This record gives sequence, C-alpha cells and structure tokens, in this order.
Amino acid sequence: MTKAAEPSPALPADEGYHKDLGSRQVQMIAIGGAIGTGLFLGAGSRLQMAGPALAIIYLVCGIFSFLILRALGELVMYRPTAGSFVSYARELIGERAAYIAGWMSFLNWAMTGIVDITAVALYMHFWGTFADVPQWVFALAALFIVGTMNMIGVKYFGELEFWFSLIKVIALALFLIAGTFFLGFRVPINGQIPGLHLITENGGIFPHGIWPALLLLQGVVFAYSAIELVGTAAGECANPREILPKAINNVIWRIALFYVGSVVLLVCLLPWNAYHAGTSPFVTFFQALGVPGIDHVMNIVVLTAALSSLNSGLYSTGRILRALALGGSAPRALAKMNRQSVPYVGILTTAGVYLVGVGLNYLIPSRVFEFVLNLSALGIVSTWTFILLCQLKLRERINQGEIAPTSFPMPWAPYSNWLTIGFLAFVIVMMGFDYPEGTFTVAAIPVIAAVLFLGWLVILKNRRNAN
Repeated sequence: MTKAAEPSPALPADEGYHKDLGSRQVQMIAIGGAIGTGLFLGAGSRLQMAGPALAIIYLVCGIFSFLILRALGELVMYRPTAGSFVSYARELIGERAAYIAGWMSFLNWAMTGIVDITAVALYMHFWGTFADVPQWVFALAALFIVGTMNMIGVKYFGELEFWFSLIKVIALALFLIAGTFFLGFRVPINGQIPGLHLITENGGIFPHGIWPALLLLQGVVFAYSAIELVGTAAGECANPREILPKAINNVIWRIALFYVGSVVLLVCLLPWNAYHAGTSPFVTFFQALGVPGIDHVMNIVVLTAALSSLNSGLYSTGRILRALALGGSAPRALAKMNRQSVPYVGILTTAGVYLVGVGLNYLIPSRVFEFVLNLSALGIVSTWTFILLCQLKLRERINQGEIAPTSFPMPWAPYSNWLTIGFLAFVIVMMGFDYPEGTFTVAAIPVIAAVLFLGWLVILKNRRNAN
C-alpha cells in the first residue's frame, strides 16, 4: 500500500496574514455569505417575474451550491489558505488555471460590488426625504464607508461581519416568526386571509410558465455568490480544520430555511404580484401589516446586508489579487500589505472598479442592477467550476496515494462534481436567452476570453524577459 504524503508546506499566499478570525466570526461569515443582497433586494423582481416558482429555483440552486461548498471544504481540509481556489488551482492544475480562476473571481466580485452599491442607493430612496438625492451619491458614499473599513485589521473585519450577519439573521428570524404567526392563525393582511389559496388563485406555482423560472437561474446563482468566501477566510482562521466542516454543513439548512422558507411564506402571506422590483419583498410585507416604523426598521436591515456584501467583496478581492500577484499572474504591487497585514493595494484596485459602478448609477440608474448582475453571475459560475475541478484533481492525487485523505470528503465525487458542472453550464446557456442583459453577457464571453488570453501572453513575455 502506498504511503500517503503529508500536505505540502504553507503557500506564499498565506505569508504575512494574522490568524485572528475565531469560530464565532467564521460561522457568521459563512451565514452572511449565504444571505445577501440577492435575497433581500433581488427576490422582489424575481417574484414579480416567476411567482412562487422562485422557491423551487432557490432550492435547486441551493443544493448545487452546497455541493460546491463541500468541494471547497475538502480542499480547505487539505490545506487552509487565504489564496483559496487560486492557490488550489495553481498547485493542482497549473498557473494558467490559477490566473483564469483569480481574474474571473475578480470579475465576479467587481460586478457584485456594483450591485451592492446600487442596492444601497435603492434602499436609501425608500425614505422620501432622500427621494431627490441622485442614486450615484449614495453609491459613492457606500463605497467610501466600506473602503475605509477594509483598511483595518482582519480581526476587526471579522467582528464587523459578525454583527452585520447577525443583524441579517435576526431580521429573517423575526420575519419567519411573524409570517408563521400570521399564516398559522390566518390573520388577514390587507383584507386577505393568508394561505396556499393565494398561490392557487393567482396562477399557481408557475403563473407565467416554466420558461421565465428557468431564466431566473443566473439571478438566483448570484444570490449564493458569497458562499465561497468561507474558503478565503480559512486562511486567516486560528483552527480552520475544526471550524470549517460545521460551518459548511450548516449552510444547507440555512438555505432551506432562509431562502426557500422565506419565499414560500412571502407568497402565502400576500399574492406574489404584490411584490415588485426595486423594493425588498420583506419591506413590502411589513408595510402591508400597517405597523408604524416596522418597514423602516426592515429597510435599515437590508441596507446593512448590502453594506456587508460590499465589505466582503473588498475583503475577498484583496486576498485573491494578492495570491495572483505572488504567483506572477498579476502586477507585483498587488501583493503589498500595510502594517495591519491588509493587502491594501488590491482593495484599492477593486474600489477603483467600483467607481465605475458609481458612474453607471449616474448614467443608467434604472438598469444598472440587472446589467451588472449578469456579468457577476458569469464570474461566479467560473469560480465555482474551478473549485469543482480542483477538488477532482485533489481526489485523483488522494486515490493515487500522493496526498493523505481528508476527514471531510466531497460526497458522491466525482459524479456530484460533473453533475454540478453540467448544471453550471446549463445556467450559462439560459443566460443567453435572457434578453437583453443575459444575451449581452453571453456575447461578452469571447471578449473576456480574448482579454484573458492577451493578459496571459503579457505575463509569459514578462517571465521570459525576467529570465
């Protein structure tokens, strides 16, 4: 029997970081990654488009998201690293794979950040006092606040994310409790008695047919886009092999409860056509109750969720860009860290991209959310695919006896890997039918590929000149 080898030494991407994230913070980062702007704001437009079928789409995407997390979990148990899937791709597949994975992740988070600052602006317009303030002003203010927050040490980032996530969880828990009460005791809301009849009397589960529901796949994939953040946080966690398995395994029931459960409650409490794009469905529900101030409180909560997601995006891209730079797949300056061990150049680079989002909020404030969401979904699909491929390579080396088996194996691999990759490919195909934003995004794939190819040629040229 071949003796399994020990994991290789720590990667350069891990050098210089402080292991200051504790169990409490990582658990909440994992929760926060599964609850974001895609639920609090995006669910409004999705309910308007697909009705109750949104719950089924959330469930299907949630199951595949959990499998992706389990693949990442096995990689983390092999070796936790702040470089996350970039470092795994470099070791298990090659530098070219790390280059593509890292920059596509950057595309994902860059677009997600634009979505988040747009969400902040939309939430602020909920209050009539700010109705005349241009959308881009709030977007710029949000960028300044979270950009400043990200320059402090990781311990403080973790603490901020803990409280941000806790606020989201408490808010959703209160909604679930209140919604269950109104549904269980059939208390009328806006003159209508809650119940399943609100679904059957308004077109059923698929009021517009199955096709509109399928077109929502990329939007729902976006809702889960931050789940992989827990892998990045593992590199700055004190005891990742003890903390991560529990955090990852808990995600599946959180998805079932917070996403599927919330949508089912929403459509049983009010007709699905009561919810609209641009307004959080949770705010719509509390407004319908007529309780003074409740809707304002809920709007503050969803505003916090958007700021939390934006904060996480800057955190993630700073570490990913540093991992790329240390491997020679990005400018060396992106590897610089400040006295608090924060990769500040990478964070500032991402913030610069977010400024483009501020400009989009000025030029096309009514379309910017859907436009950049589709580009973000493309980056998410790419990132998740690389996680699955890295886990496949890891399992091959484990089976060959080159690497010691982990205590947290990916279930049903490799079949679950290929099934999930097939699902992600289907998401891309469906994006092509979502005119105009999705169609434009799919059409942009050759352009993105060309840019990545030219960038790789520049990297190869620089390496030859250095030698």
